[in-house]
Amino acid sequence: MAHKWLKYSYAAQKDQRHRIRWWVILFTAFFLLYMAFSTFFFSAGVLENDTMQPGLHKGDRFILSSFVYRLLPDEAAIGSLRRGSIVLVDTGRGRKQGFVSGILDTLIRFFTAQRIGVAGREGHYFIKRVIALPGDEISMSNFVIRVKPSGSSYGLTEFELADRPYDVTIPQIPALWDESLPFSGYMERMVLGEDEYFVLSDDRSGTNDSRTWGAIPIDFIAGKVLFRYWPVTRLGRP
Repeated sequence: MAHKWLKYSYAAQKDQRHRIRWWVILFTAFFLLYMAFSTFFFSAGVLENDTMQPGLHKGDRFILSSFVYRLLPDEAAIGSLRRGSIVLVDTGRGRKQGFVSGILDTLIRFFTAQRIGVAGREGHYFIKRVIALPGDEISMSNFVIRVKPSGSSYGLTEFELADRPYDVTIPQIPALWDESLPFSGYMERMVLGEDEYFVLSDDRSGTNDSRTWGAIPIDFIAGKVLFRYWPVTRLGRP
């Protein structure tokens, strides 16, 4: 029965406070390590819609290289991001976020597997495919991009220049749909600037991508998809 009275013991209370303190220190260290690791190395992500069909589907989960590309020299960034790479685009990179709210948002997402947060990420995180790199000349016909790489004398289709094969969904456009209208499947020739990337959805129907945003800077690329781990039936590099 003596153990019932241990809670009144100064030594027992001191030992309990010591254990709690160590648990707090260990949790804090683990959380800070998680923050650093997910910011500069690898993180998990989920596709929230069907804009990347037919190759990717809503609910697919990925491991992403989350290295901050804007810290890399231009040559290194271009070498890492190739035509055909699937990336996480953050169009809200320019928005200011307080230090406390940022920590709180990361903490909540840590415990909810990235499903819930307080920083309002919804609406500016997108999974897209890199179609063209800085200096490329591009045009679109029937929803397919033709790319003339910087320094090249001729152009090829996006599929011929991609590092891996992929397919796209071509929507059916009414016969009277004028080519000047949005998402008509045609786009005038344009040349990307020295810090511009052109990204598209694999489903070429009316979705948010560089056809509405324009070419994006390297700062907007928050990570590159490396591996699909769910569902297990489609396990592997997408």
